[in-house]
Amino acid sequence: MTEFVRASIPPPPAPAPLTWPTDGISYGGDYNPEQWPREVWHEDVRLMREAGVSLVSLGIFAWGTVETSDGVRDWSWLDEVVELLHGNGIAIDLATPTAAPPSWLLTAHPEIAPVLADGYREPPGGRNAWCPANPVYRHYALRHVEELASRYGRHPAVRLWHVGNELGGGNMRCYCDLSAAGFRAWLEDRYGSLDALNVAWGTAQWGHRFGTWEEIDPPRGRHGAPNPSMFLDFERYSSDALLSQYLAEKEVIERHSDAPVTTNFMVGAGAQVVDYASWAPHTAVVANDHYTLVDDPYREQELAFAGDRMRGISAGRRPWLLMEHSTGSPSWQQRNRAKDPGEIGRNALAHVARGADGVLFFQWRASRAGAEQFHSAMLPHSGTRSRIWREVVELGGHLRAIAEVAGTRVEPARAAIVVDDAAGWALGHGLKPHRGLRYGPELRAWHRALWDLQVLCDVVPRDADLEGYDLVVVPTLLVVDEDLAARLDAVPRRGGTLLVTYLSGACDERNQVIPGGFPGAFREVLGAWADEFYPLQVGERATLDDGSSVADWTERVHLDGAEAVVSYTSGSLAGGPAVTRRQVGRGAAWYVSAPLEPAAVDRVTARLLAETGIARTVEAPPGVEAVRRVGDDRSYLFLLNHTGDEHTVAATGTELLTGTDVEPRVTLPPGTVRVVRER
Repeated sequence: MTEFVRASIPPPPAPAPLTWPTDGISYGGDYNPEQWPREVWHEDVRLMREAGVSLVSLGIFAWGTVETSDGVRDWSWLDEVVELLHGNGIAIDLATPTAAPPSWLLTAHPEIAPVLADGYREPPGGRNAWCPANPVYRHYALRHVEELASRYGRHPAVRLWHVGNELGGGNMRCYCDLSAAGFRAWLEDRYGSLDALNVAWGTAQWGHRFGTWEEIDPPRGRHGAPNPSMFLDFERYSSDALLSQYLAEKEVIERHSDAPVTTNFMVGAGAQVVDYASWAPHTAVVANDHYTLVDDPYREQELAFAGDRMRGISAGRRPWLLMEHSTGSPSWQQRNRAKDPGEIGRNALAHVARGADGVLFFQWRASRAGAEQFHSAMLPHSGTRSRIWREVVELGGHLRAIAEVAGTRVEPARAAIVVDDAAGWALGHGLKPHRGLRYGPELRAWHRALWDLQVLCDVVPRDADLEGYDLVVVPTLLVVDEDLAARLDAVPRRGGTLLVTYLSGACDERNQVIPGGFPGAFREVLGAWADEFYPLQVGERATLDDGSSVADWTERVHLDGAEAVVSYTSGSLAGGPAVTRRQVGRGAAWYVSAPLEPAAVDRVTARLLAETGIARTVEAPPGVEAVRRVGDDRSYLFLLNHTGDEHTVAATGTELLTGTDVEPRVTLPPGTVRVVRER
């Protein structure tokens, strides 16, 4: 029998008061002592103390090292490591090692491995090599978690619990027969009847009406054109199935321990793995793994986007934790990139600036063997003679110098970007007018314009409270339900400014097109609509009357109460609106019908800020990042210079990293960070 997953996950209990796992800002990384002989462990803790490490994630991949065969466990080595860390004042984020089922289990039950859409069953050796619908896996996983939690649940060194590892990373979707059965049960719970499902999915198209639940399978195969509503529901089911595993392990832990429970997300601006916004309320503290991409020309801005989204999905209620990032080159990109001198600390402090009260790395000591043997670490293969080690020690000193920042919050933002993982899934899959469009680039485009101007922006989920924001940006939000459409409609009507970009609001939450013209959900408030899409071909560009041009996508837009701000000047759309604005009482609603060039985005953004009165955190050139964290009686201005030039920025107070007073300006040498306790 498969594990039953409900379409409506029960709401989490009200969050309990959170005791942060360490004093000050947590610092450390994944610690895998099972990879090393005992004599190395004592050197590890000595060097951890030298670096200022206060928290390590322990046991993430240790299931097979503890449970060496079915029911046969050797806890002695883990007991020894726990006591060694505790004796040296290092707190433990204890992981359930369920991301890595042991070889004996995979051999005895190969059916627990996930199956790809083409029917290929993943062989052993990968990560998260299990199907969340498989009851055999669930039985063994919870049995081990029960033993682990009962043994260490009350140990004073265990300050945090870490369920699995990057859930969905390697088993994001499973198409096996058990998953199919789970999907059917989820659908029956969601829709109640086949008649309702057939209407929601529009199964009359291609004659795919379902007469029994057993006729429904996941969107298997490689034909690439499954029913878009079916596809979106399978994505939702898959996210809920993985969440159900997290919740099952969390429930076992909480029977034995009062320490907070979390799991590590993979939030960025790229692929959407699971619906992180729906997961976040079930974690005591939201945690993220973040790695920059070598081919990203705006790596620092993408890092800021991830931090702003972590803050958004935690609803500003608590600090968040950076569970993993790298000291240098990772090992999973095509051509990996080392970090430049000073970049380790600058990246880490950028996360702290945007709300993290802890920065951890993967991993503590570089592995000599195994798949990640060339992944960078806090203690690299070259040891303590390396630049990485010197910067790791320096970062530990910096975090101690700004320890008083812990517990403060990032100041309230007046701008927000609305993000929905389901909209990203829908946009990137199926038969579309342009099948190459992806969710991340448009999100990044508008966030970058604000980042360049040192304007703080929350990246918020679909159910966020929007009342406090004067500017709300909605990039390519293809799928929109009635509730979100109504809350966005209310933004300009209460005096705020709403900006919607192309393909937003085209479909409802079922992934069905909203009729009457695009963008269906927002036509009325925008006072503009499109009757036809005009995707551009490879190498083709359309020109605009502001001197810029666009690629990939255009629309034939009609005015219905709005005015044209920018118009097309080429092709069959010449003379037609490209960017529109409608005055709505004291507010305004903008529509952008094409992916604008960066300079054009900057021009629109400058006007948005002028009409909303949103001020910049500081006046500085692009590449200088500025974020303020505030407490009850104090504030801290984080200034990060990502450029190769020296800049000065207005600031008055005490600079904590150097211990010097600054007034009325602080100097930022190239690549440096300053944290000013403001007066």
